[in-house]
Amino acid sequence: MIMNGYAFTRDGENIKDLNLKRPEMALVLNNVGEILVTTMCDIEIQIVRDYLNNNIEFMED
Repeated sequence: MIMNGYAFTRDGENIKDLNLKRPEMALVLNNVGEILVTTMCDIEIQIVRDYLNNNIEFMED
């Protein structure tokens, strides 16, 4: 799923996110929303989580 310049993909039970405008900014969340790995600042993480929480039903498996 692509939302406002962020690409979300599933990797097993984890969700990966990549900022398409700044590819060095990435995030990996586990299936309960905990951060496993990130290069994003706290504000960007919250933005990404909001996008994901509001649109999770549209992600393909």
